[in-house]
Amino acid sequence: MRNGVRAHLVVFVVVWVFGIGVSSLQDLQAQTIPSHPRELTFDGLTFDPPEAASHRHELDNGVVMYVVPDHSLPLVTVSVLVRTGSYLDPNGKPGVAALTGSQMRAGGTESLTPSEYDEEVAFLAANIGSAIGDTSGRASVNSLTKDLDASLNLLFEMLRRPRFDQARLDLAKSQGVRQMEQRNDSTQSIEMREWRRLLRGDTHFTTDPTTRDSLESITRDDLVTFHQEYYHPGNFIFSVSGDVEAEVIGPKLEALMSDWPARTPVSVPVPAPDHELDPGVYLVDKPDVNQGRVVIGHLGTMRDNPDRYALMVMNDILGGGGFAARLMTRIRSDEGLAYSAYSSFGLGTYYPGAFRVSYQSRSETVVRAAAIVLEEIDKMQAGVVSEAELRTSKASFVDTFSRNFSSAASTAGLFANDEYTGRDPSYLTTYRDRISSVSGDDVLRVAREYLDPDNLVVLIVGDRATIEAGDPDNPEFSLNDLVAGEVSEIPLPDPFTMEYPSLP
Repeated sequence: MRNGVRAHLVVFVVVWVFGIGVSSLQDLQAQTIPSHPRELTFDGLTFDPPEAASHRHELDNGVVMYVVPDHSLPLVTVSVLVRTGSYLDPNGKPGVAALTGSQMRAGGTESLTPSEYDEEVAFLAANIGSAIGDTSGRASVNSLTKDLDASLNLLFEMLRRPRFDQARLDLAKSQGVRQMEQRNDSTQSIEMREWRRLLRGDTHFTTDPTTRDSLESITRDDLVTFHQEYYHPGNFIFSVSGDVEAEVIGPKLEALMSDWPARTPVSVPVPAPDHELDPGVYLVDKPDVNQGRVVIGHLGTMRDNPDRYALMVMNDILGGGGFAARLMTRIRSDEGLAYSAYSSFGLGTYYPGAFRVSYQSRSETVVRAAAIVLEEIDKMQAGVVSEAELRTSKASFVDTFSRNFSSAASTAGLFANDEYTGRDPSYLTTYRDRISSVSGDDVLRVAREYLDPDNLVVLIVGDRATIEAGDPDNPEFSLNDLVAGEVSEIPLPDPFTMEYPSLP
C-alpha cells in the first residue's frame, strides 16, 4: 500500500514538473534572448528618498522625535541620541563618560537591582542598551508592540534614575585593567592607537588613554555627576521605528518626560586637534609576527566641503571601490601581496577626517606593497581616469544610495543623526545628481589638490628586521627609500601607565 502511494506521488511530481518545464520553455521561446549577458538591459532604478521633514515631530517640551512606521512585524524600536561624549570627560579622568554609558545599563536603577532589571528586560523579551562614544551617547529599547509601555518604562527608568551599582562598577573597572594587559598584543590595536597619535597628537581627547591609575580613581560619584550634567530631555533626540505611529508614541514619550525638566542643551563644542602632522616613516617593532600592518596617509577634509562628491569618486577609484579599485587590483590581484588593500578619504564632522591607505602583507613584501601604493597615488595625479572607471564608480554610489533607507530603523536613525550634527537634510535630494555630475577632470583636480604624496605619514607595525631585509626577489624596494627622512621607531608603551620608554 505504501509503495503504491509512493508510485502515484512520483508520477504526479514528474507530470507537474514536466508541465512547468514545458510552460517555462514556451515562455522563454517567446522572449528575445540576448546572445551575450553584456547585451542584457534593465529598467532604470527609480527611488525617491523619504523627506526628513515628513517624519520630524517636536514634542511639547521641545524635544525632537523622528518616527518611521513599519507595520510588517509587531516590533518597535525607540532610540535616543544624547548630547554628550568622552570629549566631556573630567580633566585627568578619561573613561568617566564610557563607564557612565555602560553602567547605566549594567548597574540597575533606583528601584531595581542590576539582577532585577535584567530579569524584567528578559521577561519582556526586550533589548535595552546604553553607551557613550567620543561625541555622543546612545540608548535604545526594542520590544514587542504589546509590551511597548512596560519596555518604555524600563528605558526611562534607566535614563533618569540609574543606580550605578558599586559591585557592577568594581567589576567593570577590574575587567578594564585586565584588558589593558593586552594593549600591546594585537598589531591591529597598536596600529589604531599609534595612527591616532600620529594624526591627532598626544593632547587630543581621542588619544588621551585610560591608565590603571586613572581608571581606578573613577568613583561612583563621578558617574552620578556626569549623568546628572548631561542626561536630561534638553539633550535628547528620539528616533522611533516599527509598528507604531507618531500620534501614539508622541504622547507616551511626553508623559514619561512630563516632570523631567528639559534644560539647555550642552553647548561645549567638540575640540579640534592642535597638532601639526610630521611626515615620515614610523615603525613599531613586533618581532613575534610574520606580517606587517601598514597605514599610509595624511589629513582629509570636512564633510561640508563642496569637493566632497569628487573626492568620494576619486577615493573609490583609488582604493575604496573593492575589487574594482586600483589598489586592490594591483596589490592583491596582480601582485598577490595582500588579501586586502583599501583607501578612505575622511570627511570629518567636527574636524578634518583622514586620508588613509591600509593593507597587511608578509613582512618581506611590506615595502614592495607600500611602493605600489605611492605609485598609484602618483598615477591619480598624473592623468584623467578612464571613462569605464568613472562610470563604474559613479554607478556604485547612485545604485547603492537607497541602502541608506533599507529599513525604518536606519531611516529614522539617519534623520536623527543629521539633526544631532546640524546637517541640512536637503543633501539627500541632490546626492545622486551631485555624484552623477562628477567628471574625470573633477577627479583629477581633487587628486592633485587633496592628495599630498610629499607629506605622507607611513606607519608600519611588524618585525622590523624582516621588513628592512625586504623581498629577496625584489631587492630594489627599500624601507629607507619610501619617503624622505629616516625611519622613526615607536617603542611599545607600558600597557598600564601608557608611558613610552626612550629608545637606546
